[in-house]
Amino acid sequence: MAIVAINLTTGSLQQEEIIVGIDLGTTNSLVAYVHPETHQPAAINDLGRGTIVPSVVHFPAGGADPLVGSAAYDFLLSDPQHTIYSVKRLLGKSYRDLGQHAGQLGYKVIDDNAEGLVKVRVDDRFYSPIELSAAILRELRARAEHALKTPVNRAVITVPAYFNDSQRQATRDAGRLAGLEVLRIVNEPTAAALAYGIGLDPDEEKTVAVYDLGGGTFDISILRIQQGIFEVLSTNGDTYLGGDDLDRAVLEHWTTAFGLPAAFGISPHLRQQLRLAAEMAKKYLSQHDDFTTHLTDEAGHNTTVTLTRAQFNDLIRPLVARTIAACRQAVQDAGLSSDSATLATQLDAVLLVGGSTRVPLVHEAVSAFFGQTANSSLNPDEVVALGAAIQADILAGNRRDVLLLDVTPLTLGIETLGGLMDPIIPRNSKIPTKAGRQYTTSLDGQVNLKIGVYQGERDLVSQNRKLGEFTLTGIPAMPAGLPKVDVNFLLNADGILQVEAIELRSNTRQRVDIKPQYGLTDDQVEQMLMDSLLNAKDDVAARLLIEARTAAEQLLYQVESFTRKNRAHLTETELTATAEQVAQVRTALTGTERDPILKAMNELDELTRPYAERVMNISIQQAMAGRKIG
Repeated sequence: MAIVAINLTTGSLQQEEIIVGIDLGTTNSLVAYVHPETHQPAAINDLGRGTIVPSVVHFPAGGADPLVGSAAYDFLLSDPQHTIYSVKRLLGKSYRDLGQHAGQLGYKVIDDNAEGLVKVRVDDRFYSPIELSAAILRELRARAEHALKTPVNRAVITVPAYFNDSQRQATRDAGRLAGLEVLRIVNEPTAAALAYGIGLDPDEEKTVAVYDLGGGTFDISILRIQQGIFEVLSTNGDTYLGGDDLDRAVLEHWTTAFGLPAAFGISPHLRQQLRLAAEMAKKYLSQHDDFTTHLTDEAGHNTTVTLTRAQFNDLIRPLVARTIAACRQAVQDAGLSSDSATLATQLDAVLLVGGSTRVPLVHEAVSAFFGQTANSSLNPDEVVALGAAIQADILAGNRRDVLLLDVTPLTLGIETLGGLMDPIIPRNSKIPTKAGRQYTTSLDGQVNLKIGVYQGERDLVSQNRKLGEFTLTGIPAMPAGLPKVDVNFLLNADGILQVEAIELRSNTRQRVDIKPQYGLTDDQVEQMLMDSLLNAKDDVAARLLIEARTAAEQLLYQVESFTRKNRAHLTETELTATAEQVAQVRTALTGTERDPILKAMNELDELTRPYAERVMNISIQQAMAGRKIG
């Protein structure tokens, strides 16, 4: 076991410093703060444009600066291929994670047939979900600074309770790229409970359910709050079920009921027009009984569509039932009764979050299942951001009655391919804490894996502080990517870091001592944080370039190995085309720009995918030859 001494001094925050709370949502985002005089949380409404910022980014022609929020929203209809929405669904995910949902987006998501994070292609430019999320956070930060007339450099950002480590780290990276020091990543249900005043009294003990139906996701969390500590007893939900799906049910009903495919032909323009009209219907029918609107396609054809509240309820009832099924599973996982009468006595409150909870059928179904009236007294669009602002106010030291646990001052992580820092325990994590990630080998037959442990906020390990390194030996010789190596960090209450590496297939373990390092002064910690913010743009650009080069080298290795083993199944034309495209990737690798590398990789992958599928079919046919099925 590697033992590393860590200095937990975090440096003091200025009294009454404003730290904002941010709800980075799938459909809409908000920024809030706690007023220094009234001590009440409020969502920021800059220049009277409203508190809600649509989570939409538009890239104008000619390479002009992207538009974000309301300015980008209108382009969903007029220029869908250059307008990115629902990017939160992409954070920390690979193309394989998205599955069939990738095709439902109106823009191009790149399938590089790898486990790497997805990329969004806009013409010949490639953007990571982190960069796109950073654009939204940058807009929120600018609004906050304009409204509050003060620089905003620190924030608390919320994420769904089910977000994994990769998704949380991607959110943290997006904040840093937007020029924000992310003091804490907070679970959305925890933030909602804080907004409702639950958990601020250290003597309070409560169990609550938080039902969150947002634009793109649904989750239900059961929380136990005791002595100011929030424990997630259970969480359930669906990352592809939200208000967008209610809209889609209306859209599909209209296309069938009014013969739109025959009359119009479903073009991207009309599909976006239908989607926006369906969203309008959902909101209107929450207050009225009938909805009517007119649609016009590019050729000028007009049609009128209508919907009643009763029809709408019938359309969405199966979707609402899916959320209730998730609620039933969550209460069972939490050890509570699924009987409404009993459940009502076990839960102190049921809190509603997310704009889609305004739909009357949703409110009725949730209240009926939990056996008590769901609490929607706060604006469901703002409640998470308000709770994040309260958490930020606590971190700023403005609430003396709330006790905060010790946190680690700098991120702890390991070195990965290309000299990149892969964070395992983020800065400001409460201690004691434990976290880990899984890694694999990059070369066939690799039997050793060197693990370097670092501390710092920069993307390259060369710019962080090295704590030590050790080598995991005795890994069974296997093809690249097959070994599974867990690297676990345990930071105990005394600030001592313990590091362990385990190869899961063989149970090979490495326990070595890393000599304790000297501690860091407050000034050194602050300087490292300042350097990470000042150099965030360059650091992220360097990281993305290194990741692209690493992925390209891995792709070349796979393609060349494939063609060498399967020449008999490939034509000379295919071999020549592959060799030419491989050469283009190698040429791109000599440059210093990321996008040409990604473009060449994408073209090589699209070229070779049909070959791989054909060879796979041949292999299956040969394996099955002579065998009887039955």
